[in-house]
Amino acid sequence: MTTVLITGAAGDIGTAIAEVLAERGYRLVLADHPDATVRLDELCRRLDGECVTFDVTDEAAVAAAVERLPLGGLVNNAGYQGVFTSIEHYPLADARRVFEVNLLGLMTVLAAAARAMTGGAVVNIASMAGVSGAPNMPAYSASKAAVIGLTKSAAKDLAPKGIRVNAVSPAFVGPGRMWETQVAQQAAAGSQYYAADPEAVAEQMIGMVPLRRYGSVHEVATVVGFLLSDDASYLTGVNIEVSGGSV
Repeated sequence: MTTVLITGAAGDIGTAIAEVLAERGYRLVLADHPDATVRLDELCRRLDGECVTFDVTDEAAVAAAVERLPLGGLVNNAGYQGVFTSIEHYPLADARRVFEVNLLGLMTVLAAAARAMTGGAVVNIASMAGVSGAPNMPAYSASKAAVIGLTKSAAKDLAPKGIRVNAVSPAFVGPGRMWETQVAQQAAAGSQYYAADPEAVAEQMIGMVPLRRYGSVHEVATVVGFLLSDDASYLTGVNIEVSGGSV
């Protein structure tokens, strides 16, 4: 039975990934920040997984938790969206936090997992914001673009160990906390791209998607499941856009 570590497991997408992988027979190690312990414990009980808590920006804590695991897979899902405002007003302290979590935290977990793995697959959760850029999200967009670049580089570094490294870039995903937060924050940010009313923003966002709907967390999770599976055995260094046709 393959053991897979999922970071950010208590979040909307992380939970969906855990559910899909549990259904497919993986042994799960579910990780999140200590602040998410209550949600994480409930998920571990429900899916019969092992719980671990650590801050992905704490290198020593990551190494202690991850390098002991007999890993065959990793889903790097922990992330932080940051504040919603345009580049000329963006607080650098928050930008540093975005990069610490989304890029350096992801890289820290990936490095520790790679030391523990003798083969298998890694899936990094990027974003369409990193592909095309999102207004009022400069730090997040830049961090996710960097995740895609890191994925391509790590795929080359880890190929000799038989470890495949790919990324998934969701576009708008709902319903849930992420969707509601993004709609509300874009409405409050004030820009030429979105209205000031959250309901109008939701309509505008859906109108940007050729399939005219947001994606579900399950649709993201099944792509992750594919990339972890032997069906994707000749894929590495790839970023799959789960976007409903958005570019």
